[in-house]
Amino acid sequence: MEYINIGNVKIEKTAALAPMAGVADCAYRTLCREFGAAFTVSEMVSSKGLCYSDRKTAELCTVTAQERPMGIQIFGSEPEFIKRSIDIVSHFEPDFIDINMGCPVPKVVNIGCGCALMKDIKTASEVTAAAVKASSVPITVKFRKGWDNSSVNAVEFAKAMEAEGAKAVTVHARTRDQFYSGKADIEIIAEVKKAVKIPVIGNGDVTDIKSCLDMYNKTGCDLVMLGRGSYGNPFVFREISSHFKGEKYTAPSLEEKMDIMLRHIRMIIAGSQKSELLAMHEARKHAAWYMNGMYASAKFRAECYRLESYAQAEELAKKFITVQYERELTENGQHNQH
Repeated sequence: MEYINIGNVKIEKTAALAPMAGVADCAYRTLCREFGAAFTVSEMVSSKGLCYSDRKTAELCTVTAQERPMGIQIFGSEPEFIKRSIDIVSHFEPDFIDINMGCPVPKVVNIGCGCALMKDIKTASEVTAAAVKASSVPITVKFRKGWDNSSVNAVEFAKAMEAEGAKAVTVHARTRDQFYSGKADIEIIAEVKKAVKIPVIGNGDVTDIKSCLDMYNKTGCDLVMLGRGSYGNPFVFREISSHFKGEKYTAPSLEEKMDIMLRHIRMIIAGSQKSELLAMHEARKHAAWYMNGMYASAKFRAECYRLESYAQAEELAKKFITVQYERELTENGQHNQH
């Protein structure tokens, strides 16, 4: 197994889990790490929210042993708040702290944060410098190809972050304009890799071992990161790490998929401060993702969005398995008749 170092943190060179607001909570991260994710990152946390002691924000910063190596991701555009928030998150003892300069959502960019910082390298540099100065753990920065196609500046941006002391950069190979649509331009990751000496993490359109190897081979990046490719599919990390460990990978059976889905829901309920009903609201989308791409999945996904208890989820999983097997028997019967 090969490793890379982000500052003094040793990371397996497989694939890491991307920070995803509203998706990659503690349950999600723990599961992906268990299946072989190289590291995990918290959901995005507001530096100002931290400074004004937002209880929800502090909840987002908790790091458990099962999730390590784990980073906490913060966003903000004012060096003073960044510095103070780093003092606060340091108490949670993350392995590294990541600064989000790639989030495309309007409510973040409209306040000059996330991807808006790609239009203001001077402020972005000041933010990174303040973070590096305040932190006792490595600072990393995640950003995009550029704001839009007429301002592709990932190379210049990466160099500026390196100059301020960032220990690694993650490049999502889309512009802000693209959000998550269209195709990721992984060529930009290769360009960034040639331009800096710190580790470069490539992100965008990785969904399996083939696309993971493709990104490594075509970009020369030090590590691959995947996000949406893990929706309902923590098994992707097992597939990727098995390859790098020289082990045989077996795709999950239908039963294993449903077992993990139910375990994921139990973890969400156990980790929630809310009632089972409200925790199930969080769990619904995850349940639906585990059923993607299967027979009658649209119908079942619709049922997932109506789940109100764990018992209902168990019943739905059983029904889902039955329907898949009945479909298989029907198809085999038709096949035999021909």
